Amino acid sequence: MNQEKILKTLLSPLVSEKTAMLSASNQYAFKVRVDSNKKEIKAAVELLFGVTVENVTTSVVKGKKKVFKGKIGRRVNWKKAMVKVSEGQMIDVSAS
Repeated sequence: MNQEKILKTLLSPLVSEKTAMLSASNQYAFKVRVDSNKKEIKAAVELLFGVTVENVTTSVVKGKKKVFKGKIGRRVNWKKAMVKVSEGQMIDVSAS
């Protein structure tokens, strides 16, 4: 796989109360490129954070319809990845 594409796969970590509770069970959430696949996401997390990834689950979050000054618009769709790392390993998403 292309190293440059792998490094640009992860856009940002998703930090919320729900993802904070998931980190107790070794799961972390990331916003990723829409055109990325599970193999690229796994390679990116293992390369950037130095952990062993057990499982990757992805979903496309549909953009919301919004009204601004009477005009109807739509936010863009984005992709979310849930990454499960091996027992005893962790990712510090607050430093990212």
